[in-house]
Amino acid sequence: MNTLSRIIQIAGRECRILVFKNPIYLFCMVLIPITVIFFMTSVLSNGQAVELPVGVVDQDNTATSRQLIRKLDSFQTSHVVGHYANVNDARNAIQRGEIYAFLFIPEGTTGGLSLSRQPKISFYYNSAFIMAGSTTFRDLKTVATLGSAGVGQQKLSAIGKTEHEIRAFLQPISLDTHLVSNPWSNYNVYLSTSMAPGLLMLMMFLISAYSIGTELKFGTSHEWMRMADGNSIVAVIGKMIPQTIVFLLVFYGFEFYIFYVLDFPHPGGVWPILLLGLLAVLSSQSFGIFLFGLAPSLRMSMTLCSLLAMLGFSMSGCTFPVFAMDGALQLLSWIFPLRHYYMIYQINIFNGFPLLYAWPYWAMLIVFMILPFFVMRNIYRAMLVYKYIP
Repeated sequence: MNTLSRIIQIAGRECRILVFKNPIYLFCMVLIPITVIFFMTSVLSNGQAVELPVGVVDQDNTATSRQLIRKLDSFQTSHVVGHYANVNDARNAIQRGEIYAFLFIPEGTTGGLSLSRQPKISFYYNSAFIMAGSTTFRDLKTVATLGSAGVGQQKLSAIGKTEHEIRAFLQPISLDTHLVSNPWSNYNVYLSTSMAPGLLMLMMFLISAYSIGTELKFGTSHEWMRMADGNSIVAVIGKMIPQTIVFLLVFYGFEFYIFYVLDFPHPGGVWPILLLGLLAVLSSQSFGIFLFGLAPSLRMSMTLCSLLAMLGFSMSGCTFPVFAMDGALQLLSWIFPLRHYYMIYQINIFNGFPLLYAWPYWAMLIVFMILPFFVMRNIYRAMLVYKYIP
């Protein structure tokens, strides 16, 4: 029997396992990814978070302080849901998860403003929630700035300054902001295109390591190697082919949904999307196989896959820029496939630059695909010698 026939025979055996013998494959390869895709894209279906609950501690209780509160409540992204007697009550409300931030207006604020004594208006926000924290921080800072500008406007108007002069004094530089490729400031475009693929890659890591480890667990490793005539490369390729097809269908379905149903911006065109989807699936599976080869144990390999996949969210740059990290962490970020996926998406798909601009990241995805060949000897030895320990 030639090599191709053995691969097809092993692939058929794997199809029977996927469909009839172990329902966890269907659950992890299809149901969870589809649920994640629709959950991630529907949470931010409005483009950005709106009506985030915030609180107020107004100890001044004047017309000026009430005007500041009304301005805060008028923002689309913030909604004043509670008035608290003191800072401790408001802080406890943040800790209970009732509000994301609160504005503290101390007694004497209005009098201090009128007498140019620079009273302090404080605001507190929960930065544990990245999006909610940054959004409420922006609104609270804007309200504080508007408060001081309002008093300054009244003073300048009282001494006879014109409206044009007042505007030039209070805001000498006017900002005209244009967001590149995302003029709607749609957070769904920024987050769903990185977080959802990261979770899909997590499933690919785990399933790749799990499918090989279960050969040891269920005592079928000798049969598997016998079908491959002792060739671990043939055995792994035959086992991965059905999983690759399923993962590709799910990943391409995800890309079609976000780019052509939700109409996320993709000036780079369709070919980078298709190529990135293919390399993302193959590199993720290869990385899972490589981790199993390093630690040929079902428990240990899946632990490593979970750990590195979760660290990948932080090291990819989608939540915190990698160039702002410590030098050692910047170097470490290269071992995470999600980092390279995210950079290729940003450069070639989202911004539409040629593929050559992201060649190091394309090359790294190909390197991940080569890694399993360095651990094939370990996998072969594990299948024939090792015994599964629960």
